[in-house]
Amino acid sequence: MAAKKTIAVVGATGAQGGALASAILCDPQGGYAVRALTRDVNSKKARELAEAGAEVVAADIDDLKSLERAFQGADGAFCVTFFWAHFSPDKEMAQAENMARAAKRAGVGHVIWSTLEDTRRWVPLSDNRMPTLMGRFKVPHFDGKGESDRFFSDQGLPVTFLLASFYWENFIQGMGPRKGPDGKLAITMPMGDKKLPGIAVEDIGNCAYAVFKRGGEFVGKRVGIAGEHLTGHEMAAALSKALGKEIVYNDVPPEVYRKLGFPGAEDLGNMFQFYRDFAEDFCAARSVEFTRSLNPSLLTFSTWLEKNKSRIPLE
Repeated sequence: MAAKKTIAVVGATGAQGGALASAILCDPQGGYAVRALTRDVNSKKARELAEAGAEVVAADIDDLKSLERAFQGADGAFCVTFFWAHFSPDKEMAQAENMARAAKRAGVGHVIWSTLEDTRRWVPLSDNRMPTLMGRFKVPHFDGKGESDRFFSDQGLPVTFLLASFYWENFIQGMGPRKGPDGKLAITMPMGDKKLPGIAVEDIGNCAYAVFKRGGEFVGKRVGIAGEHLTGHEMAAALSKALGKEIVYNDVPPEVYRKLGFPGAEDLGNMFQFYRDFAEDFCAARSVEFTRSLNPSLLTFSTWLEKNKSRIPLE
């Protein structure tokens, strides 16, 4: 029997990396093995990965040498950063550069870099319809990733640029329905009537795995993925049906959302404004039909809700 190809997965205990690790581990005959990279090999999630059959390796994306060691002998590497752990696009870019350099030095055969658009291509810093944040970004958690694409290209790596969509898990983790002053449960997004590409985190993992399995087909390409494109009203209607309670869509202006006061509100307000103002480009980059060709078991929002409705808090 041929030896399995090893995929080194950055952030294997996180959302995207964890979903990829799960996709590989759930396909024992697929010819791939997981090398799970994590800072804490003794964490509960790391131990669970080891028990499921992953090789768990200590690595820190702030430490180039640890990444080089972790990538040695890997056939593929999944690279992702964690903006919301530190809120620093500069830190994110330094981490992306470390991963690119380590992958090059280790001779990794195929790298997937989980990236997003650099919104400054659409909204230059001189464009005042959206405030500039941190001195030189419009949507910091997008722009830092988009600017980092060059690190992978400049190294001459066999890289696929993976563009994910809005996680539906956000409705579990802080963006779920909340009671407004009128007592009605509402989801709040400054999206107007524009469609938002969304996806289940598990399907990001399934799609990344499919990209690795299809070898060089997507090297040098941008691969955008989504489970469905929905308006705020359509999401509210699906939530209402699944939860058995009326959920309304609260469309507020981006300038109101930016002032909501929670950590990252300005960044997310700009993000939603970008989604709204450039919905055609953003949706076009994330074809549902193409995504389903990668992953035939792709979830719609309604099927995701059926699996996860009990996890959505109602405040």
